[in-house]
Amino acid sequence: MRAQVMANALAHRGPDGADVWSDADARIAIAHRRLAVVDLTPTGSQPMISSDGRWVISYNGEVYNAETIAAHPQMGGLVRRGTSDTEVIVESVARRGLDRTLADLNGMFAIALWDRSTRTLYLIRDRLGIKPLFYGRASGGFYFASELKGLVAAGITFELDEASVASFLRFGYVPTPHSIYRGVAKVRPGEVVSFDASGAVKQRSYWSIEHVAREGLRHPFSGSEAQAEEVLHELLANAVSTNMISDVPIGAFLSGGIDSSTVVALMTAAKRGPVRTFSIGFPDLGYDESVHARSVAAHLGTTHEDLMVTAAEALAVVPQLPEIYDEPFADSSQIPTYAISQMTRAHVTVALSGDGGDELFAGYNRYALTAGRLGGFRRLPRSLRRVAAAALHAIPHGAADVLARVIPSSLRPTQPVEKLKKFADVLGLDGDAVYLRLVSQCTNPSGLTHGREEHPVHMPCAEEVPKGMELERMQLFDMATYLPDDILQKVDRASMAVSLEVRPPLLDHRIVEFAWTLPRHLRFRNGETKWLLRRVLDRYVPRQMVNRPKAGFAIPLASWLRGPLRDWAEDLLDPQRVGSGVLNVTSVRKLWAEHVDGGRNHAHAVWTILMFEAWRRRWMDKVSAGRQGNETRLAPVLMGE
Repeated sequence: MRAQVMANALAHRGPDGADVWSDADARIAIAHRRLAVVDLTPTGSQPMISSDGRWVISYNGEVYNAETIAAHPQMGGLVRRGTSDTEVIVESVARRGLDRTLADLNGMFAIALWDRSTRTLYLIRDRLGIKPLFYGRASGGFYFASELKGLVAAGITFELDEASVASFLRFGYVPTPHSIYRGVAKVRPGEVVSFDASGAVKQRSYWSIEHVAREGLRHPFSGSEAQAEEVLHELLANAVSTNMISDVPIGAFLSGGIDSSTVVALMTAAKRGPVRTFSIGFPDLGYDESVHARSVAAHLGTTHEDLMVTAAEALAVVPQLPEIYDEPFADSSQIPTYAISQMTRAHVTVALSGDGGDELFAGYNRYALTAGRLGGFRRLPRSLRRVAAAALHAIPHGAADVLARVIPSSLRPTQPVEKLKKFADVLGLDGDAVYLRLVSQCTNPSGLTHGREEHPVHMPCAEEVPKGMELERMQLFDMATYLPDDILQKVDRASMAVSLEVRPPLLDHRIVEFAWTLPRHLRFRNGETKWLLRRVLDRYVPRQMVNRPKAGFAIPLASWLRGPLRDWAEDLLDPQRVGSGVLNVTSVRKLWAEHVDGGRNHAHAVWTILMFEAWRRRWMDKVSAGRQGNETRLAPVLMGE
């Protein structure tokens, strides 16, 4: 059966079990791969049918308040077959309806629900887009899967969406709702997509970050700073505690930074047993967060493991990336993310992360740049700013590097030359153009794609956040685009490739909604990011342990591409093969030559091109050779719990 073949392609997402449910009369098949986390017995197996026989569910993720929902008066004294959250979801839909169920769900999820009565399929994605879900029509049918490789396994012939290629070159990811294939879409965060017997596809939102931002700014928190801290502490503590629900070993990623340290501190405070923490270091690369993580772990009393990764081991991950990321993806921190996921999975099945803290509490350097240093320069005439920008750009990289070394190491940011050049890039810009430049891997994708246009850039805050509130506009841009399409998908693919479930408690929707009510001075004050979140962490960890410049998961891309990755890159950028007519070979080779010569640093743009080309060679030949078939009208599959 085609659905089973699709499910087998996603076995890494669910190694603990597999099953298929089908209805020949309705011409539908739903397959599931299970990662057993809650209720390890067969009563938690999927696809699962509601007790009234009407609903069939296949679902990936975790719902943390399942017990509360199960006890709801409208559940009519539900007698449960097992203890899984899957059963609670499907029985709640059967007894209370889909809308009421979605309003109450607290968790991360990609859900497929088949209504046997109306012959309608519902695809649902969690509010923040933590879990992925793709769908599309082909061969007279409607298909869906947690990853594109599930659709590819169906033997469908796909065509490359060239607008998606251009968008990918700009951002390093294909923005939702688009995918790299024409006719295949992503379910948006907080969206329900339905497909009925007439063949109609309908989309509606049950929650949106744009609405949350608008309402939060209209109705700001009016209490004192102490009250805000107490509310945030209570929300965080509850989210972390509920995220620890598991019938398998659980731990946490710990970098020693604000976000992960807060999560781990609250895990220890929850007193649900010993806490295991995991960190990673790259001593060969001069990057070793494990030193800071060990300090925080010792203070909090966790059982700590750290992994030292050599440059050679990190480089060995690169050829695996097109398999792990079956849609082009070019955030180079995918390499250390995969490495720490692999190490963590050797010890636990579930790990909590600090993802979301930067977007919620204004932690990125670009926020500090916009709300701080750049703000003062914007009062100058644009013509003067452009002259200053040109002067900064004229400083050779070598000279800029020498100047950066004059700055005391305690005050020197990571990658100071890159930050200087980026500051020069945005100095002459205003408004939303600043954000777009800061998040662009390639600033002129059409120049690399024979003039092909990108998908229209989705700027979600045209009405929700007034102009002049540049920090808030950046936060909303990030939460609507960068967070679900880059950060969360990077972690999902890297972790699920090794069958590790990663949960981000900071993205509990109640915390998100509260964070948007916070006045700016509670997020960013006197150059200090995450102002209120730091106050919560102060209750558990001394400030000096976590107070250092933001580093991120940086790898030395520029030098790697000129050194150990050069032969690999040269092969992918072979003028006779690169781009298969999609990329402008002349422009690509010029960019590569400038980088290799050392006169310019095009590392991020080159990496994006290389990730596209590596992906294209791995996947496009396969999908182009796929055979179309029509033995079933519907052959959907969704990866397991």
